[in-house]
Amino acid sequence: GKLVAITPKAVMEQVILFLARLNGGTMAALLSYLVGLPLLRLGSDYFGIATLGFAVMMYTALQNSDMVIPTMKGARGMVGIPRWTSWPWAFGALVFSVIVMRNLVRSSHGRAMISVREDEIAAKTMGIEVKQLKTVAFTFGGFFAGLAGGLYAHLYGFLHPSTFNMVKGFDPLIIIVFGGLGSMTGTLVASFLFTFIIEGLRVILPQGFEDWRFVIYPIFLLLIMLLRQQGLLGTAEWGWFRAPLPPMREIPVPDRAAARQQPAAEKES
Repeated sequence: GKLVAITPKAVMEQVILFLARLNGGTMAALLSYLVGLPLLRLGSDYFGIATLGFAVMMYTALQNSDMVIPTMKGARGMVGIPRWTSWPWAFGALVFSVIVMRNLVRSSHGRAMISVREDEIAAKTMGIEVKQLKTVAFTFGGFFAGLAGGLYAHLYGFLHPSTFNMVKGFDPLIIIVFGGLGSMTGTLVASFLFTFIIEGLRVILPQGFEDWRFVIYPIFLLLIMLLRQQGLLGTAEWGWFRAPLPPMREIPVPDRAAARQQPAAEKES
């Protein structure tokens, strides 16, 4: 209690913000894990349909959340959220996310995830636990989505169920396809380009035609997909992301012929 009393208010705000974001990411990861357990057993097409259905269900639940938790305000939206997100927080979250994801991708688990992405059947034949890795990836994605949601809420000071509607959920997919499905560098470049295109068109277009940017950028995306199907960078990486992978550990392979001959030799003796 004394420590809290003597701590400056600005410092306490940053500590509270850090703990809130950590808690938000953890809760989102837990929800992703619980949702992913049954849904990841489905095939790719059915999984996509099921996740869309879950998104609609969550949207409806948030629209009527004030009936259960009045402070969530439901369809009216949450107002008065402290605007504590600053550029250092946003940049720090970006650096943290990039470092964690880069190290994950280059770890043994990450390389197993890449093998699942490239050929799920071949990964199964190699003894890789495909369902387990999918659940881990889904949970990691949920954590970073929760972290980003906390940054967003404390940046604008207002949240509404329509803020994260089904259409908004396609933005990450668009960015990944735009940058290249196998490139972290491409995803980062596409994230900045996507933002600059959307906001730039909003400024450039005449007054009253701002919403036309949502017609122009899908056409631009279609041209990219037609002319360069692998995305801007494909699987290419730049700089630090392109560092050589650590050597694979040798896995001892049993000599089956010697194993068959050993019992025969024991019988003869």
